Amino acid sequence: MRRNGYIVLLVAAVAWVTVAIVLGTGKSGARPVPPSGPSPSCLPATLDHNAELAGSGVDVSPAPGTVTANPNTQVSFRGTPVTDIQHVAVEGSHSGYHRGHLYGYFQGDGGSFVAETPFLPGERVSVRALLGPTGGERRVAFDFRIATPYPTDGVPGFPNPPAPASSSQSFVSAPSLHPPILNVTAADRDPGAGSVMVTSGPGPGQYGPLIYSPQGRLVWFESLPSAVNALNLSVQGYEGHSDLTWWQGRVFASGFGKGKDVVMDSNYQTVATVGAGNGYEADLHDFQIAPGNVAYVTVYNLIRCDLSSLGGVRNGALVDTAVQEVDMKTGLVRWEWHSADHVATSESHAPVPTSATPWDCFHLNAIDREPGGDLLISARSTWTTYRLQAGSGRILWRLGGTNSSFAMAPGTEAAWQHDARLQPDGTITLFDDGSNPRVHYQSRGLRVQLDTARRTAHLTRVYEHPQNPLVSDSQGNMQTLTGGNVVIGWGSVPSITELGPAGELLFDAHMPAGYSSYRAFRFPWVGHPIAPPNVSARLLAAHDSTAVFASWNGATEVASWRVLAGASVNALAPRATMPVGGFESSLTLPDPYPYVAVQALGAAGQLLATSAAVKVGGT
Repeated sequence: MRRNGYIVLLVAAVAWVTVAIVLGTGKSGARPVPPSGPSPSCLPATLDHNAELAGSGVDVSPAPGTVTANPNTQVSFRGTPVTDIQHVAVEGSHSGYHRGHLYGYFQGDGGSFVAETPFLPGERVSVRALLGPTGGERRVAFDFRIATPYPTDGVPGFPNPPAPASSSQSFVSAPSLHPPILNVTAADRDPGAGSVMVTSGPGPGQYGPLIYSPQGRLVWFESLPSAVNALNLSVQGYEGHSDLTWWQGRVFASGFGKGKDVVMDSNYQTVATVGAGNGYEADLHDFQIAPGNVAYVTVYNLIRCDLSSLGGVRNGALVDTAVQEVDMKTGLVRWEWHSADHVATSESHAPVPTSATPWDCFHLNAIDREPGGDLLISARSTWTTYRLQAGSGRILWRLGGTNSSFAMAPGTEAAWQHDARLQPDGTITLFDDGSNPRVHYQSRGLRVQLDTARRTAHLTRVYEHPQNPLVSDSQGNMQTLTGGNVVIGWGSVPSITELGPAGELLFDAHMPAGYSSYRAFRFPWVGHPIAPPNVSARLLAAHDSTAVFASWNGATEVASWRVLAGASVNALAPRATMPVGGFESSLTLPDPYPYVAVQALGAAGQLLATSAAVKVGGT
């Protein structure tokens, strides 16, 4: 049975390869029509940029001397009360002085100047201000350049074909939901790890975030409108609660997304949405909530760029990626860092395109904020993990790639990797795709120990699939659980595996052929939907009995169902009790009834919720 499951898994890998390659490298058969004429120069003359204004304790963005700002950028001052930011004057070299407003951050440590009109592509913007309390002000000045955006209107999205009937589920009581089947191929040996959290899309069928039980039973599915994707479903702490978080929006065939990040509580109510600022939309690759109502989001900034000096075309484009620190309460950008301002294109393993296709030379895919404020980020195209200094944004060190700060011991070199995270024990974990083009025999999770004094990196442990070598052309993650177990989402091979500290298989499951899940996690989850349960009923062929179907999307504490039936809505009485049989439970009452309803009962028989009464079909 397990062997057959992996035959299906390998078929899934083949069926998904086209989407995987596009997500991983930005290659696509469909190309947008590029703007006419040569592109401007976009590469900075130097890479030693510092966002901290010397002697002020204030970080600014766009950082002084950078060349990647969007025409709709804010000018951000972080590190002093907004009342100590005075007389801000902003002037474009072509657009002149800009009127605007200074808005304070919810956190009380700064503010953003928001111009009333956009800046012009290619112009130099000069900023002057007084910083400090009255009587102790200090005059500061810096400048930055505005990049020329590359239009994404013509960049296609992914196709969304109908799902084969054999790969998705259908429910009588919830007819609008058609989630993919999760096939468990190794039974769960770690029930404390909790529910399985994945997403569906891009690919066939309905898109949306999904929660399954470890037995593969659907718990919750948020079906999204056509062409709206959901990726990166996780659980994060927000305002003292454990909430669901994910990204949703449009995924472009060039391998990035434009949308927003969603925070949803245990009642499945949206409590926050987080977008990018400065004229961008939030990208799909990461969303991390930090203390103090601060979030970190990824941004993909496509800009026109003359690549002829690198062997590309004059009418070229560059995919510049960015990290934004966003005030979740106001939506203001507190701080922004761009890869093109700090990392040389020579570090990239992605070939320079010989057409006007945007060059994805960095491909940011993970942000991990450390306790002191430094950031750990992962870049697929450079095969490198970077540590960024808090505030300044300077690169403190590189792990891997062509310019590693550490001597890499055997087994530590990753290729096309994802999801770099600093663990409490000081090790760094990441998911090493090792493919597209293929570099390693199989994809794997890595745990690496750094010796910062000797500048060496040693392999602590490698996590491979213990039964079948899996090769992921893109995506993927490795989650470290309390106690040392790890959960691996295999990215373009839509599977999730839990391994013990010694690599023993504790859980394994996969989605059907053609589906995808960018990341996969396990978290304990208790859901209390506000929406009532769903019920549907119909008379059977002889009209002498009533088939009843009940479900409650997202509920985790239902142990049984009490079925109510009667001649009218006001004459319903208990007729039977049925145990939970999966996402949807059903039974047949031995008599015909015109109306039915159901009551969800907890483990002690307590009433959790009652559905609306519905008319029985066929009456």
